[in-house]
Amino acid sequence: MEKNERPIGVFDSGVGGISVLKELTALMPRENFIFFGDSKYAPYGTKTLEEVRARTCEVAAHLKKQNVKELVVACNTATSAAIHILREQYQDMPVIGIEPALKPAVYAAEHSRVLVMATPMTLREEKFLHLMGQYQELAEIIPLPCPGLVEFVERGEIDGPDLKQFLTNLFGTYLEHPVNSVVLGCTHYPLIKEMIQSVLGNGVQIFDGGEGTAKETKRRLAREGLLNLSEKKGSVCFQNSLESEEILALSQYLWKYKANGPQI
Repeated sequence: MEKNERPIGVFDSGVGGISVLKELTALMPRENFIFFGDSKYAPYGTKTLEEVRARTCEVAAHLKKQNVKELVVACNTATSAAIHILREQYQDMPVIGIEPALKPAVYAAEHSRVLVMATPMTLREEKFLHLMGQYQELAEIIPLPCPGLVEFVERGEIDGPDLKQFLTNLFGTYLEHPVNSVVLGCTHYPLIKEMIQSVLGNGVQIFDGGEGTAKETKRRLAREGLLNLSEKKGSVCFQNSLESEEILALSQYLWKYKANGPQI
């Protein structure tokens, strides 16, 4: 295989990173992708820092063995916990992470109230605290840990009354005292964006970091001279640590139906 036609490795703690994969393939339709979901060990956000780092490094090594030309960590928790380790370990290729799209949410309205939905680990790690510190004087930034929400997506429950009740309870007081915008700080959450919007109301703007991650991925590939120049449409290969037909079927369903990806 030609160097430029090698796949891009994308991974997440589960199926949530498919929301980032959607942005990547929309921006770079000629690229080939391997998406690895670590659903056997999901969610990452309630695990210890050491556990997340160990899993992140193990999955990265698995993708590296498949000759990927770039690694995209499509998981906010894994990015917070281990992106610096991966960049040190894999200096021979670009390693791209993701972070909550706080900047556009803050600048969307003057003196806005911004709710940041994320896993408990993402919100307590220094990477997010540093990011929040850059904008605290411009907006009221409200971190909202969401334990239990990832599991809905991993079960394929992306709508329905149980999820709606969970979100209604989660947002609680913010329904009575609305926020201006919400940042989806976990890649699972964009897959239930419609339900989040329906609970919060259409007056609340919702932001996620998938598009920015895709743009940075393409920029780094271009800088390294690694863009796929083939005229052929790229391919997507799904892998998962659960190695079950059910999780792969869910991945393909989310890809085709929720993420509007190409047929595979």
